Amino acid sequence: MAHGKNYNEKYASFDREKEYDPADAISRVKDFQRAKFDETVEVHIRTGLNVRHAEEQLRGTITFPQGLGKEVKVAVFAKGDAASDAEAAGADYVGAEDLAKQMEEGLSDFDVVIASPDMMPVVGGLGRVLGPMGKMPNPKVGTVTPNVKQAVEEAKAGKVEYRTDRHGIVHSSIGKASFTAEALLENYATLIEEIVRAKPSQAKGKYLETITLTTTMGPGIRVDTSKVRDIVGEAAAA
Repeated sequence: MAHGKNYNEKYASFDREKEYDPADAISRVKDFQRAKFDETVEVHIRTGLNVRHAEEQLRGTITFPQGLGKEVKVAVFAKGDAASDAEAAGADYVGAEDLAKQMEEGLSDFDVVIASPDMMPVVGGLGRVLGPMGKMPNPKVGTVTPNVKQAVEEAKAGKVEYRTDRHGIVHSSIGKASFTAEALLENYATLIEEIVRAKPSQAKGKYLETITLTTTMGPGIRVDTSKVRDIVGEAAAA
């Protein structure tokens, strides 16, 4: 794939084989910002998990202390008082069978899907729609809950789900290129510490194989996988 002059300049500005200190990597990634829009800063974590085994799949939620710099759009499956609570909490879409029909017809302008337990028979029919998007409600991550108001408020505050894909990789944004380096580093540290905390007990071998930082339009920088604790403190001391 051919890249433009700006991309090639960024690509040549660092050592592709080196694993950089997290603070250094973030500083370099911020310098990549060349697009006319505020690029997203992304982290891609390749784990050693064998996700073909259910006990080695990784999935959870995380709230970034510095937010993600974007509006989170929430769709809620609920009826009655629960639907009213969801609307009061700021949900962008609220419904039942009608909302399911909209999604089947192509509605996809949402980041999180939440459902009250009684709505799961309706939501269950959307597996082929929400499954590939990674947005199927799940009680394990709090998106199937009788307290939809709290779930909507948490989602709006920046609580997001993370999970391994079929290759054992966790993909996550940690903010915008316009964020300060300190804010990005704090979000990065929060993500890495959560992934380490959530390591499945059945996992064997090296857990964090590679960590890559990049922007929407930039090349990837490899980050030192040994730096997983007190990242912010170490950067401040340096």
